[in-house]
Formats: sequence, C-alpha cells, structure tokens
Amino acid sequence: MAKDGVLVRCPVCRHEQAYAPPAFPCVCGKPVVPPVRHGAAVPLTHRTGADAWVTVRCTACGRSADWPRPELGCACGTVLRIVVASDEAGEPPAHGDSDPAGTDTEAPAHGDSDPAGTDTEAPAHGDSDPAGTGADGHPSLTPSHIPLPRTAPTPRPAFRPLPVRSAGDAVTTAALYLRWLGYEDVREAGPDEERPPSGTRLAALGVLAQVEPAVRETSLRDVECAWLTAMAHSATCVCFALCDFTPAARDRADELDVALFRIDLSGTPEPLNGAADELAATGA
Repeated sequence: MAKDGVLVRCPVCRHEQAYAPPAFPCVCGKPVVPPVRHGAAVPLTHRTGADAWVTVRCTACGRSADWPRPELGCACGTVLRIVVASDEAGEPPAHGDSDPAGTDTEAPAHGDSDPAGTDTEAPAHGDSDPAGTGADGHPSLTPSHIPLPRTAPTPRPAFRPLPVRSAGDAVTTAALYLRWLGYEDVREAGPDEERPPSGTRLAALGVLAQVEPAVRETSLRDVECAWLTAMAHSATCVCFALCDFTPAARDRADELDVALFRIDLSGTPEPLNGAADELAATGA
C-alpha cells in the first residue's frame, strides 16, 4: 500500500475513512500508484469490464498500462469507486532538458578544449606510436579492443505478489503476472467476445488466459474451451486457478501444451506443468 492515503467520504452515509491506493509493479520494476483524488468517491451500483480498469502512467519510465480501478467498501454496505485524477504532472523531462539552471554543459568541440592553443589532439589512426606494430615492424592486425557479444537478455525483476482476499484479487494477480511475463496490454474480455463457461477470461496480444477465482477445481471442459478459443485467435493459452485443476484437466493440458498456474493466498502463481515452467522461465 502507498504510504500516503487520502480521506474518502461516502456520499450515501457521509462517513469518512482513510484510503491508501495499492501500488502495482510496473515492468520496469518501479511501483505504480493510481493518483486518487482526496475525498472523491462514487457509489458502485453496476460493475462492467470496461470501467473496471484505469490507465495509469509510471512516473519512472513513462509507460502507460491498465490497472484495476481503486474501490473501497463502506460500513453502510456501499461499494465506493475512488476517482482517479488524470496524471498530467510528474512527466519526466525531455532528453537534454534536465539542467534547470539552463547552463551549457555541452562538451567543447573537437580540438577546442585546449585554451592555451596547444595541439593535444590524438594522432590519426595508424600514426599513434610504435607500440602498435608487431615484432617484425609491420602494423599489428589485432584490434586494441574487441567488444564482448551479449550472451543473455536482461533479467526481469522479481514478481511482486499482492495478497488474495477475494475473487477480484485473484483476477488482478493473474493480470499482473501476465504483464510480468511480458504481455503489456492485458485486459478483461469484452461483452462482444466469447464468454467462458465459468470464471473470467483475460486477453492480450498473443495470449488468452482463463482465470477461475472460485474455490472449485477447474474442470476438463474449462481447459478445453479456453484452448479452443486461444487457437481461434492464434494465441498462447494459459489457465489460472485459485483452488486446483482436476486430474483430467491436468492430463489434457499436458497434451494441449496449456500452461497451468495455481494462485496461492499470498498472490504468487505456482507453475503446475512443463508448459507453465517454460513460460515462467522465458516469458512472452
């Protein structure tokens, strides 16, 4: 949770309470906190997939991503949706504009660095010193520096889990994990898309995820329906479950190469098969 909270007033019972928005992990590794407005809250009477997410920009890297819209429960029973302010402030300065005093710190032009006018320019290539010659007096064919090739990609930061206390938290964890894997445009499937037999479906470019947030085992039918939908969109199929998968569902997932993850209450998805291990290791 963020250190500094805001005071939120329920428009129904006028009760005031403190609220600290959650911090979500950006792909750059820095926390992203929705800029909520002080005292602004709206009663939530109907939840849709379109307004359940809000776009927030990371103040560290400038990347914009969709995160769950902040909500808060009041003692009177009303669910409050916290108003998020537009992130107009905090934009990082443009490249080259970081000097607030306006002083010119540009390096002097080549050959103009010596105020006394003496020539300290390095000799041209091939005219440096005789140390660059071989034992027989001929120029050496070995370059002075050979850059090493990149042998491995930059490692990802560690996944930062959020505790799971409700079905919505399980869906949020699955979305955060997919973004951590490299799928940046994760969203909940819209009403015009095929609805899953149970649970929630998340989609992004190249991936389709089935999330079962209920305390029930995900069935064989759930896995097969998610896989068929993913194949129709030429996407990778991933399944998350808060409880577990039936033995038949696990066997079928291995045959179809569907990655299975179980979300524990700490908010950490646990790979359950080889496809999930490979996806967690390599990412998107």
